[in-house]
Amino acid sequence: MGRYRIRVATGAWLFSGSHNRVQLWLVGARREAELELQLRPARGEEEEFDRDVAEDLGLLQFVRLRKHHWLVDDAWFCDRITVQGPGACAEAAFPCYRWVQGEDILSLPEGTARLPGDNALDVFQKHREKELKDRQQIYCWATWKEGLPLTIAAERKDDLPPNMRFHEEKRLDFEWTLKAGALEMALKRVYTLLSSWNCLEDFDQIFWGQKSALAEKVHQCWQDDELFGYQFVNGANPMLLRRSTSLPSRLALPSGMEELRSQLEKELQNGSLFEADFILLDGIPANVIRGEKQYLAAPLVMLKMEPNGKLLPMVIQIQPPNPSSPTPTLFLPSDPPLAWLLAKSWVRNSDFQLHQLQYHLLNTHLVAEVIAVATMRCLPGLHPIFKLLIPHIRYTMEINTRARTQLISDGGIFDKAVSTGGGGHVQLLRRATAQLTYCSLCPPDDLADRGLLGLPGALYARDALRLWEIIARYVEGIVRLFYQRDDVVRGDPELQAWCREITEVGLCQAQDRGFPVSFQSQSQLCHFLTMCVFTCTAQHAAINQGQLDWYAWVPNAPCTMRMPPPTTKEDVTMATVMGSLPDVQQACLQMAISWHLGRRQPDMVPLGHHKEKYFSGPKPKAVLSQFQTDLENLEKEITARNEQLDWPYEYLKPSCIENSVTI
Repeated sequence: MGRYRIRVATGAWLFSGSHNRVQLWLVGARREAELELQLRPARGEEEEFDRDVAEDLGLLQFVRLRKHHWLVDDAWFCDRITVQGPGACAEAAFPCYRWVQGEDILSLPEGTARLPGDNALDVFQKHREKELKDRQQIYCWATWKEGLPLTIAAERKDDLPPNMRFHEEKRLDFEWTLKAGALEMALKRVYTLLSSWNCLEDFDQIFWGQKSALAEKVHQCWQDDELFGYQFVNGANPMLLRRSTSLPSRLALPSGMEELRSQLEKELQNGSLFEADFILLDGIPANVIRGEKQYLAAPLVMLKMEPNGKLLPMVIQIQPPNPSSPTPTLFLPSDPPLAWLLAKSWVRNSDFQLHQLQYHLLNTHLVAEVIAVATMRCLPGLHPIFKLLIPHIRYTMEINTRARTQLISDGGIFDKAVSTGGGGHVQLLRRATAQLTYCSLCPPDDLADRGLLGLPGALYARDALRLWEIIARYVEGIVRLFYQRDDVVRGDPELQAWCREITEVGLCQAQDRGFPVSFQSQSQLCHFLTMCVFTCTAQHAAINQGQLDWYAWVPNAPCTMRMPPPTTKEDVTMATVMGSLPDVQQACLQMAISWHLGRRQPDMVPLGHHKEKYFSGPKPKAVLSQFQTDLENLEKEITARNEQLDWPYEYLKPSCIENSVTI
């Protein structure tokens, strides 16, 4: 006879406990035993039981559990179960971290990560094969729009698998803040009903409520050329700027601009000429909002890097050349102030579109969803790569499903306020998907390709590279515990299926854009996994959090433009500027959504600090502990640096990076 000590931990969020009775079995290598328990799990509690078992069970392999109900199936969120066997046996952990519903028997394998084997009689191999078969029925692919990455098959959030849903606190906060934002919008509309809307100062009438300290600084300085240039490096969208290697072919310089050409060529020779080209927007149809046509442009901005590190605009071409306008008007800092301001506003509007759709929605949200669905379909819970990735896909499927039903849906927020809404946003996403490369998701490659390595004052670039290194060390530490040689990587069928599922299925044959269809070595696997973790955490933080700071003052990043781009400079008046920028209703909606999506989430889990213990054993724990130490050291470095800056860059402070795409 042996005595077993069993601890059952229940989730801490609302409704995690259950009034239903739970039945448990211990399954060892020799035999199994049912435990006589009257377990009714309570929220946030760890319940402990000692039970004597008449026969030796052998090495524990599984805990089986079954929830019984009479009238109401009261779902239970089980965190984990640990069992201390008789004598000097080590404690065995059985991670769960999922909802237990219905009356089916759920088998939880002991938490030691295992690679797939070729022994069909192995109990763990049978378990993982059944688990994947069941998961592939639950997690299905769907096409939201042709030409875009595939998504989880869920038309509404209620169609999602329960384990991918928001927990109750998250759901309540998300929906209540939407209501608070709607109330604030209504109050601002009432406040401005009898007011004028004729000059830029009139935007002050709605610049109250939820905003950040940095947003207030933007409000004060948004017209400065220095801040205009700074945003391409450290603003909400630091992904478009590149160092020029030649003068762009689209930059048609008419006669009389020889001095400008000379200046551009001088900066080019010095390596200090940069460009931001929004050509992806060329030809995208603009929205119609409440019967009023909106407008889009595809600007080109040429900038120079001053010796002091300031990036300043030299010339703006709002539209590319076309047969009816072979030499479009070029706008210069020396132009009449309102003409130059309006040209910059067109650039900022275009940046808003590419930031939200290409770099935010596609490159982080949709890529993260592909990783999440492929992980659930191809990697069983025992697989070490599943255990590595599962904390980084929390809430991603639900936030994306909500985006498809509320943000970018027919009649959604994009249709109501954004110039690419009404269908243009889908066309733009298709173009961006066709250009999505593997290298563009890896900062060392992307920053090198754009010529931004070592750029002074490029804080996003500096912090992104440091985080990439830290995440890469963490990933490599885990991978080397389980894949000692390259042939072990090549011989893992589950891992190779996961790779193909991402590239060939989720990303729709993306091997032509550099994504792998197989892993041939440890280093190739580590690089890909680093990309996955970085995309789901740091890159999303860098792209998402800036909305609150840079978009709250609407003239700095107008969501739409209501008049065509100017073709002359002398005719631009304040009426032209105000007639082009968003109206009160559009501006209020932009402010409300920027706050809702950019604010810190109340249940935010910082990078690397998930509480779930998917791995068992001291070695994976030591790797995670070192990861946390590396992140803490980087946090101190960034904090000390930011104290010396007028414009601190905080989006990639580890404490500000969420562990997954949740908003």
